[in-house]
Amino acid sequence: MKILGISGSLRKDSLNTAALRAAQQLVPAGSTLEIFSLAEIPIYNEDVRGNGHPAPVQKLRDAIKAAEAVVIACPEYNYSFSGVLKNAIDWASRPPEQPFDGKKIALLGASPGMLGTSRAQYHLRQVFIFMNGKILNKPEVFIAAADKKFDDKGNLTDEKTREVIGKMLAALVNS
Repeated sequence: MKILGISGSLRKDSLNTAALRAAQQLVPAGSTLEIFSLAEIPIYNEDVRGNGHPAPVQKLRDAIKAAEAVVIACPEYNYSFSGVLKNAIDWASRPPEQPFDGKKIALLGASPGMLGTSRAQYHLRQVFIFMNGKILNKPEVFIAAADKKFDDKGNLTDEKTREVIGKMLAALVNS
């Protein structure tokens, strides 16, 4: 299965991007996970879209469409998901042929806090209900106290977290 990974963080040392890199190592045999950067996606503007999707947006839409599934690493900002992620979803979901329709989607999130992005992920689930994304319900991956589960190079060192990410990926592939 071809899986697209999207991090909702642009930060160089993002724990969410690090979690996606860990997921690349844990995909089931025969599957791949490619990480797509949102760094070049412009701020959404319907006037711009009226002239067609900008090249970085079209690249994102094409990557979503080509993937059999999407894994989103969702940071939590102010009890919800990041503006960077919302902006990318808004661009990608504009007509024609909204690419999240019927797409398998799994969520995970890493945070130094105690809830591991749970509130943000629940908001993101609401967004994908509207777009008819096929959200994987279980296992949920909330990486709490994430600053203690990755080393200084961004490698996931916590075995229980690696195990649950592996289970999530297996469930996604087998769904």
